Amino acid sequence: MPRTTDGDGAPVPQRLLAAATRLFAEQGYDRTSVQEIVEAAGVTKGALYHYFGSKDDLLQEVYARVLRVQQERLDAYADADEPVEKRLRAAAADVVVTTIENLDDAMIFFRSMHHLSPEKNRQVRAERRHYHERFRALIEEGQREGVFSSATPADLVVDYHFGSVHHLSTWYRPGGPLTPQEVADHLADLLLRALRP
Repeated sequence: MPRTTDGDGAPVPQRLLAAATRLFAEQGYDRTSVQEIVEAAGVTKGALYHYFGSKDDLLQEVYARVLRVQQERLDAYADADEPVEKRLRAAAADVVVTTIENLDDAMIFFRSMHHLSPEKNRQVRAERRHYHERFRALIEEGQREGVFSSATPADLVVDYHFGSVHHLSTWYRPGGPLTPQEVADHLADLLLRALRP
């Protein structure tokens, strides 16, 4: 994405995404107009359509930017030269922390994904599936090595963990009794306990 800036020096795409994220979180995707987004970002409709093409593209990018970070981090954990149990625990905790750090993005996505066009919906689902498959491969590696129990299929283990992650936006509140890292540690420990032989 080009790093074109305007008056205040912030990249226009970044300003549009920040404005869209805030408005989608506050009002909902379907109740937010393109006009409100461009006014909040301090740009023209032409600028929005130059970078994103549509409000639909903005919604897709809200989630895609988080998923890209999570995929890069998962790949780094998965490729590390460490025991599989340590790599899986790090990956399981990381997806919790990065989701909490981007809670508005996650909430917007899970609340509004059905608004995406069928083509964009398929694309996002394919990207998520790729992430889940890489995560599942760590579980399967541990199961093959006998480090993890094979009693529960790896697919169900993945669904179990990501079910918890996907519901974070419904209950987690900043300033609550648990920090993001504490929540991440608890959920990662639950996952590993479920996999013990």
